[in-house]
Formats: sequence, C-alpha cells, structure tokens
Amino acid sequence: MASSLTARLTSSKLLAILQQVRPSTKCTCRWLYAGLHADAAPLRTRSRSLSLSARLQQAYPDFATSRTPSAVKQGVAVANERNVERLFSGLLAGSRGALAESITLVESRHPRKRAEAQLLLKLVLQVAREKYTRIGAKALSFRAGLSGPPGAGKSTFIEALGKYLTERDHKVAVLAVDPSSSTSGGSLLGDKTRMPLLSIDKNAYIRASPTSGTLGGVARNTNEAILLCEAAGYDVVLVETVGVGQSEFAVSYMTDMFLLLLPPAAGDELQGIKRGIIEMADIVAVTKADGSLLPAAKAIQSEYTSASKIMRPRNKHWKQKVTRVSSVTKEGIPELWTMVEEFQRVMLDTGQLTHRRELQHKVWMWNQIRDKVLDLFRNHPKISVKISEIEEKVERGEMTSGYAADLLLTEFSK
Repeated sequence: MASSLTARLTSSKLLAILQQVRPSTKCTCRWLYAGLHADAAPLRTRSRSLSLSARLQQAYPDFATSRTPSAVKQGVAVANERNVERLFSGLLAGSRGALAESITLVESRHPRKRAEAQLLLKLVLQVAREKYTRIGAKALSFRAGLSGPPGAGKSTFIEALGKYLTERDHKVAVLAVDPSSSTSGGSLLGDKTRMPLLSIDKNAYIRASPTSGTLGGVARNTNEAILLCEAAGYDVVLVETVGVGQSEFAVSYMTDMFLLLLPPAAGDELQGIKRGIIEMADIVAVTKADGSLLPAAKAIQSEYTSASKIMRPRNKHWKQKVTRVSSVTKEGIPELWTMVEEFQRVMLDTGQLTHRRELQHKVWMWNQIRDKVLDLFRNHPKISVKISEIEEKVERGEMTSGYAADLLLTEFSK
C-alpha cells in the first residue's frame, strides 16, 4: 500500500473544485486549509454572496428537483450550512471528531439532517473525483470487508491487523456493525471494547453502528460512512459485519475485498455457513491458530484449501487463498497482509478494482431506492391509516399475506 493513498490535495487543486461549487470564491474559502498539510494555516475569505446550498444547486441542478418528498426539499432550504462547512473542513483536516459527527449526520433519518448529509457527501465526492483525476487509481484507499461466525475472533483479529498497519504508517478506519435487537431495537455496540489498543491509536478510528433492521450484515449507511472515512485521510477501511449466515455478505458489494474468518475445531457449526458466502470470499483466514487449537487450525486450512480448488472463481484474475492467523502471537498477520497487497495489485493492474467500484455504485443506488421507497410506503397517508387494520386481519387469518400486500400496493399506486 503506497503512501500516495493518503496524498493530500494541493490548495490550487482544491480551490478549482470549490470554484465549481462556489464560483464567486476569488482566493479560497475560510473553511479550508491550504494543501491540508501539517504546517498549513487556515485561509480566510469574505465571499459569501450566495449560500452553500444555492451554489450546490447551481452545480447540481437535479439536487433540489430529484427528491419528490416535500420534507426533503424543505430540508435543503433550511440545512445548517455552517455546520456542513465546519464538518467538511474538519474531515479534510483529518479530525476524528468531525468524522464521528459526519457519520452520525448521515445515519440520521431526520429530513433536515438528511439534507445536510447530502450537501456534505456531494462536497466529499467532488474532492474524491478530483483526487482520482490527478493521481489515478492508486489514489484510492483500500476497502476490506470482514465477516465470520460469532466467536471467530473478528474484533481481536481486527485489532491485531490494525496495529500491524498503523505501525507501518497506514491510517486505519474500522466500521463495526452490531446486530439490533428484534424486540427492543437496541444494540450493544461493544466491538470497541475488544480493541483497547487500537481504539487509542492516533492513526486509527473505530466506529460501531447498529444494523437497525437492515439485512445483509451491514448498516444502512455503511457505504456513506466509508466515503467519509476516506475523505478524512484513512487509506485502509475495514468493515466488520455481524455474525454470518446465508445473506450476510452484503459487505462484498461495498468493499474491494471480502475476507472470511473461520474458527478452528468448530465442528458442525461450520455447516451453518452457507456455501454461498464461502464462494464470495477472496481470502479465507482460519483464526486462533495457536496453542492447543493449532493442529485443528491446520486441518481446517487444509480442508478449505482443497475445497477452494473445485470452486468456481469469483474473479478470473484472482483465485481464492486460504491461510491461518493468530491474533495472540501475531503469527500469520504479515503473510495475510502480503496476500491483501497482492490482491490489490492484481485488481489495480487489471482494472478490476475500478470496475468493481463502478458496479458497487449502482448497487448502492438501488439499495437506497429500496429503503426510501419502503419509507414512503409506510408513511403514505392512505397506507398509514389502513395498515394496522390489514395487519390484524392477516394475523387472525382472515386475509392472506399475499392478498394484503396486493391490496396495500394497489392503494399506494393510486
């Protein structure tokens, strides 16, 4: 992983970006830093002739018109522009506090907060595009998704890998996703407590988020949180999902590489991991390969190495690799990272990394459409007054679930 992954934008390049959004800017904007280097000082301007949202709507004419809900349009008009400016400048300066606030902002479902989040994300994306144009694909940070059954040692492994990377001048962001209770709706969010050393590392950032009912093992706004982490200068982003099942591989659609962690001597529990998620993995790592579990770890590694030979490759340029690691002794961590770097090099050289991200953008778009259409459906005036009555009829067996769904959808489409 080259140090260029965290290369900062020059003040002139950044000014060119801002002048597209705020054309009246003559020198710079007060909420940016020249080049964003360690010795950079804040620069000032008195140019505030038009609001930030007005400038963004000039640069993106579809911004205000593409969102039909009136609440969102009103939210655009009343968005706290000073807050967006403060968060954006903090992100580019690498502030962990600003990053935490920004992720909280994009996770909010309040219309005004969502409007502020969209303003912030548009600025972040514009800076990212300029950086990509100037440096190329090597300017991209590396995104890795990690999953595995409960008890596989995912958090302990992430701390071991994270410390290995920060000691080698990488900046590591960890997005840990915790399952939400189906009864109370709450989440423990305790992953950070299993990473005591990494949590106090100045070159690392850990954020725990609830799934809030989202399927696939990730949170609803994980993809947006990834963009914010990259804007804050983190060149390695690790996304830890909830315990795996048949569908908990949605993280593979928002990361560059999917790493599956498996515990040794799990016996019949391994049967609970469906073949589909193993086929999605780019690298399979057997954890806890130390002490009395080392022989079992070697046996599991051998079995999965043999199995991978008869599986259809997910990518024609990469064949799945199987290794073993110990988060306690750190054995296997350097070798695993060498595999990751080899994977990144192959994906960059073949153009697959860029192609994969382009496809992911479409997946993210349709995921957002699905979530927002469901919200519109639930909050529709005609549906909200009937949904309780129809639910009761379905519960009593007076109406089939299929007919109830058709009835509500027909009413919604009128």
